[in-house]
Amino acid sequence: MRREQRASSGRAARFLAPIVFLAAVTIAVLLVRSGLSGDDAVTPRGTALETRATTTSPRTTTTTRRTTPPQARRSYSIEAGDTLETIAAQFDTTVERLLTLNPGLDPVALRIGQRIRVE
Repeated sequence: MRREQRASSGRAARFLAPIVFLAAVTIAVLLVRSGLSGDDAVTPRGTALETRATTTSPRTTTTTRRTTPPQARRSYSIEAGDTLETIAAQFDTTVERLLTLNPGLDPVALRIGQRIRVE
């Protein structure tokens, strides 16, 4: 009798373990997704920063929104014959500033139609 009980509990564990694992992974994914979509999510650079202040009293709730506009961005579409030097001269800036504004930009591999930030 004991041998049969051990065998049946082993079979039950064999089938329940993956189900419990999938349930735990699903719960973890839901927790992570809900944390990422909340108001505490990181705001990407250049987007409007919105600050919310909520005041609660026994009868009323007041929400105040303050929005800070993003810095003005100006971009330029690369044309045939353009170099970072000519673009910098055209926009009264430096090549170093263009490289700072466009991380990952390869100055010797500019493509026609490629958009870069100039301000």
